[in-house]
Amino acid sequence: MADRQNMPVYLFTGFLEAGKTRFIQETLEDKRFCKGERTLLLLCEEGEEEYEPDEFAAKTVEIRTITDQAELTAENLQRLAREAKAERVVVEYNGMWLLDQLYSALPEGWMVYQEFFFADARTFLLYNENMRQLVYDKLKSCELAVFNRFTPDMDKMAFHRIVRGASRRCDIAYEAPDGKVEYDDIVDPLPFDLDAPVVEIGDDDFAVWYRDLSEEPKKYEGKTVRFRCLALRRDKLPAETFVVGRHVMTCCVEDIQFAGLVCQWKEAASVSDGSWILLTASIHFKFNRAYGKRGPVLTLLSMEPSEEPEQAVATFY
Repeated sequence: MADRQNMPVYLFTGFLEAGKTRFIQETLEDKRFCKGERTLLLLCEEGEEEYEPDEFAAKTVEIRTITDQAELTAENLQRLAREAKAERVVVEYNGMWLLDQLYSALPEGWMVYQEFFFADARTFLLYNENMRQLVYDKLKSCELAVFNRFTPDMDKMAFHRIVRGASRRCDIAYEAPDGKVEYDDIVDPLPFDLDAPVVEIGDDDFAVWYRDLSEEPKKYEGKTVRFRCLALRRDKLPAETFVVGRHVMTCCVEDIQFAGLVCQWKEAASVSDGSWILLTASIHFKFNRAYGKRGPVLTLLSMEPSEEPEQAVATFY
């Protein structure tokens, strides 16, 4: 069964004492989730709480432990699943390990169906202050972030902003000590007017705009935008095109990457490589020969030389 084409993976992330073990235990006790499917429960860290297999709704859960990141290989994961005759995999991931290591190790056909992040609200802000990269890593792809032990004196906005800095799609839940759960209902208006004839993207809003363009491309089809950016020439690009964009920092200096878009213009050869410009362009989604896939392509309407922004690297804050 481990060699089947589609292996569902349920991924639970968070730091020590975040409540992952308790949640997984309760999930596996639920007959709606645990109906007898052969399940590999993969533990990547040892917390203070221990599992109680006798309480699981079915006796078809095999627990295996990974104690070192070096064990995260496709071959090893496939072997563990084969030994457990697994039909699905539940992973309690180590909060100190980056998720990319797990994702790159998943065997062919293994698909993460759901990803949840858990945090102790009493310590989360401190974790974010001291280990921002690890926090961002766990929030960037999760579907639900659960802040447990959340008390009325805590500021939801402080938690909300951190999550939204990593993902606009993630749902947020606040669980009180008595178990009562409230879902985040804070509205996040975009910092620019999408209904304006020309959508003005401020220097401080480029990162948010670029991510929103990537996540919800349909609403930008045919829009005209204006923003300050770097203009770059690249030999691999088709004639009459160049690249525009900004360097973006998601969580820390080590994660700075260039967020670029292809821009079409008949006089692209005249663009000064590495120059800052104020660009006005229309957006259309089409097949991009440079990258071999469909994506946003800008058509230059006008541009003018510009000074470098006060903060050259764009951020989400």
